[in-house]
Amino acid sequence: MFQAHAALFLYATSPVHMGSGQAFGLIDNPIARERHCEHPVFPGSGLKGAIRHRFHSLPGWTEDEKGEKLLDRLFGPESRAATLHAGAISLGDAQLVAFPVRSVKQGYVYATSAHALARAARLLAQLGVAGMPATPTALAPGQTCVANPELLNTDKLHLEAFEYRNDAPQTEKLEKVARWLADKALPTGDAHAYFRDKFARHLVLLADEDFNWFSKNATVVEPHVRINNNTGAADSGGLFYTENLPPETLMLGSLMASRERSGKDNGLDAQTVLAQVIGAINGQLLQVGGDATTGRGLVAARLINGVSL
Repeated sequence: MFQAHAALFLYATSPVHMGSGQAFGLIDNPIARERHCEHPVFPGSGLKGAIRHRFHSLPGWTEDEKGEKLLDRLFGPESRAATLHAGAISLGDAQLVAFPVRSVKQGYVYATSAHALARAARLLAQLGVAGMPATPTALAPGQTCVANPELLNTDKLHLEAFEYRNDAPQTEKLEKVARWLADKALPTGDAHAYFRDKFARHLVLLADEDFNWFSKNATVVEPHVRINNNTGAADSGGLFYTENLPPETLMLGSLMASRERSGKDNGLDAQTVLAQVIGAINGQLLQVGGDATTGRGLVAARLINGVSL
């Protein structure tokens, strides 16, 4: 059982490819998705590896036996190590909270749904993080609720080629959620001020079905070609398509900690373990997923410490 908890918000600042390893459609390298709702997801195993890697770039970190032993105590030893024990931290899968969608007004909006917000509120409650305002109720297909009327043409919201009718009664509730997420979930600092302000003003609520459609069909799909060095032309079978989660997407996962499990009498307690990880990644830029050499996978991490449950 884990004794310490924190919410881990991840805000994409570049396209992110965390692949599923299986292709069933036209895209050769699709991103990982949840089975029941098809929302994009960051698997916890991938996040754990990225955070472990982050420790190696900490100021003052040295690649010595002492450093590696600390990583083994926090994350668990390699599978072939002489002494095996479980790690003291657990990373849950990061789920989708808000997804950027092209808009006729204001460039793009942050889209979400009652289902996505309710899941976020449930996870935060499970982690002992209080304060998220009450979430709006689900809309009917074709309806929307906007946090700011400047997004509307009369009473209509236009996203890509689609038109949605504004449902004003839930505006106040959505405004509070948008402000709370902008203040608590998005990265801090002057460089991110524009995006915090835009998130607070341009969060829009869609029906669960409409939000699922955008999260499935409005991702970044890039063609890649492998060139033959001898012919200078594309290799046979060298054309393939890779899917990425777009920048400005907001995800939420869980970070949990237990007492160190190495069997040492002076092992770290859960709060100390959690503090070690929070100190390493809070407010930092992480690289998650593949295609790191082409600038993919950059996410800004922000954590909220929960109360012990």
